[in-house]
Amino acid sequence: MRLIARIFRSYRWPVALVLILSTLSGLLSVGVIAFVNQQMIQRTDLSDATLWQFGGLLLLLLAVTSGTQLGLTALGHRFVYALRREMVKRLLDTELREVEGLGQGAVFASLSSDIRSVTLAFVHLPELIYGSVLSAASFAYLAWLSPSMFLATSAWMAFTLGIGWLLLSRLRRHLALLRESEDGLYGQYHAVLDGFKELALNRDRAQHLYEGDFDTFARGYRDHFIKADRFHGIASNWANIMVLGTLGLAFYLAKGLGWSDADTAATYALTLLFMRTPLVSAVAAIPAQMAGAVALAKVEALALAPFKAGFIRERPATGASPAGTVRLAGQWQTLSLQDVCFSYPPRQGDPGFAIGPLNITLRRGEMVFVIGGNGSGKSSLAKLLAGLYAPTAGQIVIDDSILATDHLAAYRQLFSAVFTDFHLFAHLLGPGGGAARQDRVNDWLEVLQMRDKVTLVGARIGNLKMSQGQRKRLALLASLLEERDILLLDEWAADQDPLYRRVFYLELLPRLKRAGITVIVVTHDDRYFAQADRLLKLERGRMIELMGVSRQRAGKDALAEIDGSCWSDREPG
Repeated sequence: MRLIARIFRSYRWPVALVLILSTLSGLLSVGVIAFVNQQMIQRTDLSDATLWQFGGLLLLLLAVTSGTQLGLTALGHRFVYALRREMVKRLLDTELREVEGLGQGAVFASLSSDIRSVTLAFVHLPELIYGSVLSAASFAYLAWLSPSMFLATSAWMAFTLGIGWLLLSRLRRHLALLRESEDGLYGQYHAVLDGFKELALNRDRAQHLYEGDFDTFARGYRDHFIKADRFHGIASNWANIMVLGTLGLAFYLAKGLGWSDADTAATYALTLLFMRTPLVSAVAAIPAQMAGAVALAKVEALALAPFKAGFIRERPATGASPAGTVRLAGQWQTLSLQDVCFSYPPRQGDPGFAIGPLNITLRRGEMVFVIGGNGSGKSSLAKLLAGLYAPTAGQIVIDDSILATDHLAAYRQLFSAVFTDFHLFAHLLGPGGGAARQDRVNDWLEVLQMRDKVTLVGARIGNLKMSQGQRKRLALLASLLEERDILLLDEWAADQDPLYRRVFYLELLPRLKRAGITVIVVTHDDRYFAQADRLLKLERGRMIELMGVSRQRAGKDALAEIDGSCWSDREPG
């Protein structure tokens, strides 16, 4: 099966050893039956030595069987651990646009439900392997006992197995449909949690979500689960009936038709009864294997970046210059966008959006403000500048070096940022991922006016449940402690009170400029535009620099400067 093949590629020799032990376990189990037949059924006198031999055989069977099952279970959990780590690492290495295209519902379903299904598949895998090996060994022993009876019973079992396979194929189909419904359910869970405030205010919308999309996915999940359980139950019971039917057929052939003697018939029946429970358990384990195979297929279908061990640690490179050199962080002086374009492809119900061509040169240590209406391309520009989006046309040039596509990950190390949809991490890191210096933490907390509001536990922030403005200050703290060359702030001051907004523009930003940090601020606070070295305006994906009269006009009334027509265009993301 798909799961076994995947784990065999990862742990070839341990899996081979477990399979050998499983085979030995099955053979020993049949050996117990053969011992009972030859030493206890056919013989009239039983000695103490026979009993001790039987006990020793049972202990050996216990050791081998337990070792096989424990080894396979441990191997499965190690595989699931490695799969979980691999998936998260691949997700971290995947480009932002690809992750955005996957959707949160599908990603979270794979990280939680799919990994859980793979885990359950390995939990039940010992039952499947042990039952299969024992059944195969038992059939071989039955064929040795009476070839004619085995051929007749094999025909019966082939018929019953064919019906069982049809039941299991229907089961697999509903498990696949069940998994599709689960993606939709996770998406609705996110909608409920992310939009909880809006749903609390508007009960009509809450009812529409509850009785609409959510109920559709939940009902589909329920229906496919019921049908999957139905076919699972029928298949398990059918396997039980199959063994009992084979038992009755064996006695009829032996006593009714005289195909074998009484001792052979008794051993035949004992063997069938012995394999009944493992065989039924093996059939019962098949749905978990099917669900695990479906889950593994969904994980692989995410098309995340290939797995690579480790993270980028080197200082960011910008690619080869005409002279063949490579410029590193701390040496660059200008960063240019040359005819850079980026486009979101049209999707169903979405006409798409394009930004560019953009032509701008930023100099080291500049303070640049960016303005523009909703949908003008500000967020896309920020992601392009930071290397989160790769240009679909044009090029990024640092000094005289063109940024190579395969250097984007290293190029991003120039930037720290606080986006509008930022996530606040509790752990504070310094340059290069090392520990943040306590004196710098205290200094920035003082500047951010958060010294008395934050409790630090080592290098972790003790309490993250604060207002949005305070959370933004802590996010800025984390960015400042990284000590990157370029700081990008997207509408950072929008959630600050008027008093601290003044501190931000008149004290904090000038301090950063004096430190040589290049600061790019997306803002509409026109009263502070004079603080910027340059003022850029985005309109319908195009960018111009405001100078002279136009900059003075924007400084008096930013809204009047923003072209009203750009508000009708929507920027994705």
